[in-house]
Amino acid sequence: MLGNEAIAAGLVENGCAMATSYPGTPASEILAGIARLKIDTGRPRHVQWAVNEKVAFEIAYAGCMSGLRTAVSMKQVGLNVASDPLMSAAYMGVRGGFVVISADDPGPHSSQTEQDSRLMAMLAKIPVLDPDSPAQARQMAKLSYEISEAYEIPVMLRPTTRVCHARQDLPPAGVPGEEATVGFKKDPSRWAATPKFRLQLHRALEEKLDALSADPRTAPRLLNPDAAGLRAVAASGVAAAHAREIIQDLGLWETLPFYQVLQPFPLHRSFIDEILGKYSEVLVIEETTGVIEMQIADRRRVRGKQDGRVPSVGELHPETVESVIRAFAGLPGYAAQMPTVPGRRPTLCAGCPHRASFYAVKKAAPRGIYTSDIGCYTLGLNLGAVDTVLCMGAAISQAAGFYHAHRHLTTRPDIVATIGDSTFFHAGVPALIDAVAQQVRFVLVILDNRTTAMTGNQPTPATGVGACDEPLSAVDIEGLVAGCGVKFCRTADPYELEPFIALLKEAVSFSREQGPAVVIARHPCLLDRRRVPSDRKPVQVVVTDDCDGCGYCLKHFECPALVQVKGEERVRIDPGICSGCGVCLSICRNHAIVAVDPGN
Repeated sequence: MLGNEAIAAGLVENGCAMATSYPGTPASEILAGIARLKIDTGRPRHVQWAVNEKVAFEIAYAGCMSGLRTAVSMKQVGLNVASDPLMSAAYMGVRGGFVVISADDPGPHSSQTEQDSRLMAMLAKIPVLDPDSPAQARQMAKLSYEISEAYEIPVMLRPTTRVCHARQDLPPAGVPGEEATVGFKKDPSRWAATPKFRLQLHRALEEKLDALSADPRTAPRLLNPDAAGLRAVAASGVAAAHAREIIQDLGLWETLPFYQVLQPFPLHRSFIDEILGKYSEVLVIEETTGVIEMQIADRRRVRGKQDGRVPSVGELHPETVESVIRAFAGLPGYAAQMPTVPGRRPTLCAGCPHRASFYAVKKAAPRGIYTSDIGCYTLGLNLGAVDTVLCMGAAISQAAGFYHAHRHLTTRPDIVATIGDSTFFHAGVPALIDAVAQQVRFVLVILDNRTTAMTGNQPTPATGVGACDEPLSAVDIEGLVAGCGVKFCRTADPYELEPFIALLKEAVSFSREQGPAVVIARHPCLLDRRRVPSDRKPVQVVVTDDCDGCGYCLKHFECPALVQVKGEERVRIDPGICSGCGVCLSICRNHAIVAVDPGN
């Protein structure tokens, strides 16, 4: 099983009746796995891709308030979006078990930050469990529900990329657990608490944390109890899996006590007392922040991130963990030989409609400011059509900020924001409403490929299907944009490049004098298996002898199907990659890319 599939199995076989999520790597496969298990077993009751993480959290939390076991999953930056309900839910507590899965991305591999969700758990004052493998993540799903219900508190399960995307031989999902009787019991002093009652709830929350820090089910485990020594190692998460193997491989298993910390917060008081009473030095290995170190709070004896022994930035690879343990144990160091593999920078797929959209943006506003957003279209930066990327929905807000900063200039730069359809639903709508109210003069290009492409082609509110492929109502983007008050809203296919450029120029002209203009660039993602087959036939193209090797098409269009062989001047078409979109016919300044009749 993939680690995320193992988590899905652990949730379903322990009675999860409601699961929600917004897709984000490395967490996306959790809800997809639950959806498959629902189809196979008839459980859980409700599975949903929500419009964003905050909405997903609030739906699942209402389910647990009704007595059901529920779960919400997201990536670490998604937890930022859900932080508001998270903080209140910790105070109010739960009835049915509630698991908040926040998948961290040390590295980072596919995120804006490598933030540590355990710090968010500390801020919210909820317990967090840190699995070291798919198998343990599955076991911790069960433990999370037990703790959640025992203490009436949300529990965070925090896998990292190396757990989410690892594979491990595991038995299939078991029979779904018994589903609790659903029924919301009104209690306004708890569920709708005013500030006076919130103070009481906060006191109760502190009492829960105090009890949790003594619960034997989540206490740190000494994995080699016969080891004798005055120094010890404590580790959590996937770093614990690395450390355990390395300590054994280095022949230190009998002399270096090793603790695995299952619950980094709240850290067990007895564990802190034990290690400070027994050992002269303790090495703490954890990703990404020193959460365990912070709670031990003894700089004289603790070695880790605070004294620079353990890196504070980046993923803790096995080679890094071995170097740290060798130094701590007084063993000779070694130079890790990491293989160097040549590669190319990430780029949009051949035939991606976003590539045509970005090319058109540069043609329509050649000296503009280009704000963009989170998604595969962030790669528009390779094409020189992305200047800023901050967070979900910020393309629109930052476009407004740039307008307000430059509005008093005699010559004001054109501003073009690009945002994906899923991201627009997620966080773009409030920003667009604000831009309309403030009369911000910019162009918004909604890159509508009818799916959430970057995370695995999950449906959007406009797709009309749910997580289990059930039919749903489809939200009309044009109607939504009009409802925000936008006066200029047009839809076009970026594959029709020349008309699309003309439309963008019209939008730019409108925005200079009258306010926001929206262009919806609609063409389905080529990798989406749900896409409706098009009547458009693939265009077979070749490069003629008119090509002088100037490289314009490679630099300004960067399609992977356009290649220049070393030692050759002419650009060639790779037929194994070319999708037949035909957009490149409008790119070459020498008209050296031409269509051919496949019958000849």
